[in-house]
Amino acid sequence: MNELHGSIPTSIFELVNLSSLKLFSNNLSGVLETSKFEKLINLTYLDLSNNMLLLTMSVHSNSMLPNIQILDLSHNNISGILLWNVGKDTLRYLNLSYNLISGFEMLPWPTNQLHGTIPQTFLKGNSIRTLDLNGNQLEGQVPRSLINCRELEVLDLGNDKINDTFPHWLGALPKLHVLVLHSNHFHGHIEVSKIKSPFMSLRIIDLAHNDFEGDLPEMYLRSLKAIMNIDEGNVTRRYMGDTYYEDSTVVTIKGLEMEFVKILNTFTTIDLSNNKFQGEIPECIGNLNSLRGLNLSNNYLIGDIPLSFKNLKILESLDLSSNNLSGRIPQELTSLSFLEVLNISQNHLTGFIPQGNQFQTFGNDSYYKNSGLCGFPLSKRCTTDEVLEPSQEIEPEFEIGIDWKITLMGYGCGLVIGFSLSYLISLSGKLE
Repeated sequence: MNELHGSIPTSIFELVNLSSLKLFSNNLSGVLETSKFEKLINLTYLDLSNNMLLLTMSVHSNSMLPNIQILDLSHNNISGILLWNVGKDTLRYLNLSYNLISGFEMLPWPTNQLHGTIPQTFLKGNSIRTLDLNGNQLEGQVPRSLINCRELEVLDLGNDKINDTFPHWLGALPKLHVLVLHSNHFHGHIEVSKIKSPFMSLRIIDLAHNDFEGDLPEMYLRSLKAIMNIDEGNVTRRYMGDTYYEDSTVVTIKGLEMEFVKILNTFTTIDLSNNKFQGEIPECIGNLNSLRGLNLSNNYLIGDIPLSFKNLKILESLDLSSNNLSGRIPQELTSLSFLEVLNISQNHLTGFIPQGNQFQTFGNDSYYKNSGLCGFPLSKRCTTDEVLEPSQEIEPEFEIGIDWKITLMGYGCGLVIGFSLSYLISLSGKLE
């Protein structure tokens, strides 16, 4: 990262043998005409993210950057209809997030000059691995032709205006690891898939802040094999991406939406909060024993907290707040020695709050507006009928937890900061 100001020097566009141009995280501004790139036919990597650039499209831009592989224009001032068709056969990473793009007429795929929607025609055999359109004003439906993106690993359509039902057919994509549909207008029941084992590679699922309804999608939850039985001792930890670029995503942490520019390949989270889901929480979630974060808050869920949650041995964050859950808090949850954040407030839970291990660290806010709860840390004392018989002290399976608070620690290939400290990194720059 530097502190470059003003426009991009025109001399750069005369470097016909240039293969990589990285000007991210500066203060570059002004209008950038796409036709300026017509001589840069050898350019494979273009990163202009985190500047203040405007982009204007030339009618002759439909053949620009024929060999581009990595294209990042995120966090600029690009607005309107995008007309730029680049890298039809070569593009592998595309990030246009956090602009004001309202539609496309040309991208690396024919689009039939659609306005205000995501391109509807993704050709078979394309090489797209990451598609990040987060934070724009895109409308319409998720294009069915995404099923042709067999190499797709990251799909981030968060914070747009997409109006659709759940795209269950994406479950057939064999390499899809990250699915973010956060804050759109998705609606309806999540229907049972005809695919035998959908979403087997999915590790990060964010469907929060939509209008999904009905029961939680038990079939899909049972199929998330990538969140089950990860032997981290035998997994080579690396950041998602390739030698050119690391993937990024936006994750909601303790109610705050944060962008992380790197994702460790063992990080896992499910966020289904702020929808209209109802019914009981499926016991099968307890099978996802490699899950780090679970957020089911702000729905209409009923019944007990599943006893199977005791199997989520490396869970760090659990938010079940603002539902209609009832019954007691399972004493067995005290065995979750990595649990750093617990929120079960605004339910109808009753009885004695379990004691021991991580439960000794949770404050009143974790249990707020559960009038039937008693015991530490609440001021309400328990009666004889409310007190559970004390269980034998549960030995933690792991001796060392991960501190949720902002901390720095050395870990393998670098510094790791914040939520799931061993799993995400948020940096102002990007790897060269």
